Amino acid sequence: MHVHDEPGVDSGELATALAAGSTDALEEIYRQWSGLVHTIALRSLGDPADAEDVTQQVFVSAWNGRHSFRPDQGSIQAWLVGITRHRVADLRTQRYRNHRNVQAVALESAATPPVTDDTEWAQRLLLVHELERMGDPRAAVIRMAFLEDRSHDDIADTLGLPLGTVKSHVRRGLLQLRERLQEVNRVSS
Repeated sequence: MHVHDEPGVDSGELATALAAGSTDALEEIYRQWSGLVHTIALRSLGDPADAEDVTQQVFVSAWNGRHSFRPDQGSIQAWLVGITRHRVADLRTQRYRNHRNVQAVALESAATPPVTDDTEWAQRLLLVHELERMGDPRAAVIRMAFLEDRSHDDIADTLGLPLGTVKSHVRRGLLQLRERLQEVNRVSS
């Protein structure tokens, strides 16, 4: 894909303006390179909705990280491609973890005998109780990740938390729920 610059719009000038906080520069950078970013994301992920999400995340990341761009170390295009690759890798990692968690729950569920309606109702009530007991923001993160099927990046943006904190809440929350469910199953057996 060949990128056409507007006459008189220099990449160095755009980089300088972006670093200075110019939203006009961000708009121009988006206009010039969003197609490239979207194409890379779509080819890497194979899903148009995920490619759209990644494209948006790349330009949000570019805006938030505009002070880290060094024109003497590479072009804006190369910088955006690097951000795109990181976002694609993050999404793939998240997909893998979600798939692994779903499989673990499915295996655990398959290993337990079928439940009566009363038992299933009691387990759901216990789950709701444990989420309430867990407290926010962890409970909110778990609800958003598994009940609303939202991405870790989306949860971080929505709750205003660092991405690493969201991932930590998901991991620890799942462990906490699993341990509590195992305790209850041992007591009721």
